[in-house]
Amino acid sequence: MSESEIVTEIRGACALATLNRPKALNALSHGMIKALDAALSQWEADPSIACVALRGATARAFCAGADIRALYELGRAGAAASGRAAQLAYFRDEYRLDRKIARFSKPVVALVEGVVMGGGAGLAVNARHCVAGDAVVFAMPETGIGFFPDVGATRFLSRLPGALGPYLALTGARIATGDMTALGLAGAHVASARHEALIERLGAGEAPAAAIAAEADPAPPSALLEERAVVDRCFSAGSVVEIADRLAADPSDFARAALSTLESRSPTSLAVAFRQMRAGAGLSIEAALALEFRIVARILAGHDYYEGVRAVIVDKDQSPHWRPAELDGPGEADVEAYFAPLKEELTFPAPAPAC
Repeated sequence: MSESEIVTEIRGACALATLNRPKALNALSHGMIKALDAALSQWEADPSIACVALRGATARAFCAGADIRALYELGRAGAAASGRAAQLAYFRDEYRLDRKIARFSKPVVALVEGVVMGGGAGLAVNARHCVAGDAVVFAMPETGIGFFPDVGATRFLSRLPGALGPYLALTGARIATGDMTALGLAGAHVASARHEALIERLGAGEAPAAAIAAEADPAPPSALLEERAVVDRCFSAGSVVEIADRLAADPSDFARAALSTLESRSPTSLAVAFRQMRAGAGLSIEAALALEFRIVARILAGHDYYEGVRAVIVDKDQSPHWRPAELDGPGEADVEAYFAPLKEELTFPAPAPAC
């Protein structure tokens, strides 16, 4: 990792971390995860630090997620056990970082703008305060590359009202600032031009909730909520196949587009994500991440993730060959195997005592 990939500074009572891989839309390398984790530990122990702020180095993106190509190459290198071990080490450290942010003894304020996807959503939504800028593009698009919504999405998507969680988890639909705030994924809208002023307030010692309220503007309207009736009617079904059937029977353009998206996704990923959303609402952040670690261990040992990354990111032919290819292909036992206990489960260190 280049030392500049995470830029840290102290602004009075506020410690500020800037994700600084703008050419990669601030995608998280393993080094960035470890550096941010170490910085948080240092700031948690420092009584002069009252809160932490996270931001991206470019208005184009807060964080586009994991460094997918690097993880793909590790897997290809490694039928080798070392490649698989390195992949799992990445996710183990990422999930522990997400849990640290969620359980941090001091307020963490995520200032998000532009792309907020995958691992970026884990940093933002698990923070105590997620503040959305003007032009956020939020998504959990993992089913399109044969993966699944992780970084705590088992918990934070499944708690959304109605069937919005399954809709976002299965389709990977992109939503905007107004949607994030309406759904509670972000707590407030602060114009991007005022993010620096908000950081200055935090540095001056203002309580984060009060500082955010002082800088907040009314959020834009939510386009997604206008489709809530269709989402609830179709995505409340009892299986992925039944969701597809309900979408096919709905005459709206929205339903037609959602069905087309589902038909392009990995059937296995869809089945796993559907099962996640059924399981997640009552889980703690630790239980949700531990469950996701079980899933990721099986996904990385399979076919669809490598095929999805190849088709979407490497070769860019947009024509993945999923196994199985049909929505009704994954059987119940096949899906349940992704959720079975591991020999080496994800565990978490005890949180530091509050300062």
